[in-house]
Amino acid sequence: MRVITGSARGRKLKTPENYEIRPTTDNVKEALFNIIQFDVEGRRVLDLFAGTGQLGIEALSRGAKSCVFVDRDRAAVKIVKENLKTCSLEGTVIQADALEFLRRPGQFDLIFVDPPYDAGLYGEVLKTINLVDKLSDGGIIVCEARRENPLPSMAAPYRMTKEYTYGKVKLCLYTKEVEV
Repeated sequence: MRVITGSARGRKLKTPENYEIRPTTDNVKEALFNIIQFDVEGRRVLDLFAGTGQLGIEALSRGAKSCVFVDRDRAAVKIVKENLKTCSLEGTVIQADALEFLRRPGQFDLIFVDPPYDAGLYGEVLKTINLVDKLSDGGIIVCEARRENPLPSMAAPYRMTKEYTYGKVKLCLYTKEVEV
């Protein structure tokens, strides 16, 4: 696993010894950042269920203004901190339950949602983001899931805009419409 481009290009990221953390494959990560390439620079990013931190680190490497990494697992938090140090990048790393974190004040421009596939968390996470209004106007939520798992729609002003499939994985993009 490596950083694809930007200031930390080519840096290898530490992965867990056990496989309780399921890192996004390099192919899916590259496709994802090709899709959102013009929506990263200068943005405030939330890497929810951070795992190794690779999505947030890739965003920081590509010029994101800031990134908050959230994971409840102590080992994952340690790996994220080590990977940030390896890449000479700075971010805020928080050990917390994702749903509890989402209820805290603050908004983000780009939110990565990549929970354990079988945890059944997508609906509750998206509902909480919607209720708490965690996404800035025009912001993007990226969900990674199993291809066969349907992801829920969100209430206005949020809406699913695109769905992409890469082998056994799908990426769903949601946006928050700008109110005029």
